[in-house]
Amino acid sequence: MIKYIGSKRVLVPNLVELIASLPGARTVVDLFSGTSRVGHALKARGLQVHANDHNAYAEVLARCYVQADGPELEADARRLLAHYQRLPGRAGYVTETFCERSRFFQPHNGERIDAIRDAIAGDGLPPELEAVVLTSLMEAADRVDSTTGVQMAYLKQWAPRSYNQLELRLPQLLPRAAAGKGSAHGRDAVELAGEIEADVAYLDPPYNAHKYLGNYHVWETLVRWDRPEHYGAACKRVDCRARTSAFNSRPNAAAALQRLLSQLRTRWIVLSFNDEGFFTPDEITALLQPFGLCDVQTHDTKRYVGAQIGIYNPRGEKVGRVGRLRNVEFVFVLDRERAACNRAVPFPSAPS
Repeated sequence: MIKYIGSKRVLVPNLVELIASLPGARTVVDLFSGTSRVGHALKARGLQVHANDHNAYAEVLARCYVQADGPELEADARRLLAHYQRLPGRAGYVTETFCERSRFFQPHNGERIDAIRDAIAGDGLPPELEAVVLTSLMEAADRVDSTTGVQMAYLKQWAPRSYNQLELRLPQLLPRAAAGKGSAHGRDAVELAGEIEADVAYLDPPYNAHKYLGNYHVWETLVRWDRPEHYGAACKRVDCRARTSAFNSRPNAAAALQRLLSQLRTRWIVLSFNDEGFFTPDEITALLQPFGLCDVQTHDTKRYVGAQIGIYNPRGEKVGRVGRLRNVEFVFVLDRERAACNRAVPFPSAPS
């Protein structure tokens, strides 16, 4: 899967065990699905997953990893990927924008991305099959990019991996989960929360001012294939300026989370949060308490890959110093059936 800030890769086994152990847990709604790493693992465990994210690239990843069922698509996907792999490169929007005006990819790979994406657009594929091949292309491009893991900037010198040739691989598709077929959505999380019934809601909302659209604007353009106008050294989509979320706003995040919790139609809520977020531990605990907070787990983890590499400006020049290399990840468990009694849960004093 693509490199992703806030990825729960290390926590996935813990999250899956936790969610699967909740009484009556068969269906899960994941309202901020991102790369769908968590949803994919829950599907593998046999749970029915409904994944949602308002960014188009994330909806495509969810349609591939959560909604699509491997046995039904694998043969056609392999055939198409082999065909696209053989296509000669042809310079277009990606080459001009992300290889020449900016330096996210070397031109030989940009030309291949252009040719393959044009071919996918021209083939008019069914949505699930299209999602599988688009995911393959995204992941192939991610393996040859020249960034620290986010697309707010590119490296001043080409990353060694950028010299490699673009290679399409079949994503890790799963058979249908025992609990039923999953689904993918591209909706506002608060709106969708009131429409989908499930046993468990898994929430991993944005926790600071950094917008995922700005961090992964190249993937948004690759999926939408709308050749947008752009701005700045990183050639961000112009709609990065206009598309906002209350969860990315310190003054509005608490109210947005309260609205979301109030809308949910699930008994259980599992919320991931991070100590780089807007809320202090006491603040988030107080916010969650009325909704049936019954457990808090903490995990000491590495910060995202960009923090390990360093801080770069939009022109790829290393600047500043990283303050720390570790985070504390919090996992809150809420039982809505306990909400009426509102028994206090103390915040843990140290990571476990």
